[in-house]
Amino acid sequence: MRTLFLGSDHGGFGLKQELVPILTAAGYAVEDCGVSDPASVDYPDIAKIVCENVLDRPDSLGILLCGTGIGMSIAANKIDGIRAALCSETYSARMARIHNDANVLCLGARVIGVELAREVAMAFLSVTFEGGRHARRVEKITLLETTDWRCR
Repeated sequence: MRTLFLGSDHGGFGLKQELVPILTAAGYAVEDCGVSDPASVDYPDIAKIVCENVLDRPDSLGILLCGTGIGMSIAANKIDGIRAALCSETYSARMARIHNDANVLCLGARVIGVELAREVAMAFLSVTFEGGRHARRVEKITLLETTDWRCR
């Protein structure tokens, strides 16, 4: 059973609450990393918690939700080893896993509804990294995280 770490800010709280039972019923071990109510919070704090859990358990994946998904995506991608993909339809969600080895899915609660969010999440979770030529490209992403590429 694959573990999923879910987290949201106040903007994504309602959609996260809807997704937890859906993902649990689909057979995933869901760990809710917050928030536990719709009070205003800073999304980078939640992104950090979810991403650290994903990095600690390499067989796991994360799902982050905020109003648009943009803030969570930006915050998550600042963390070395995280490849977060903001998706609002199923094709991109599948390709994020197959071609980019994304380990975190970001969703915008004010952009997509519950049913589309379920479809996007299930598309993301239903496939695995293809490797091959894509592995070389993902390795280059890792180098971008650790190399100073600034113009001098």
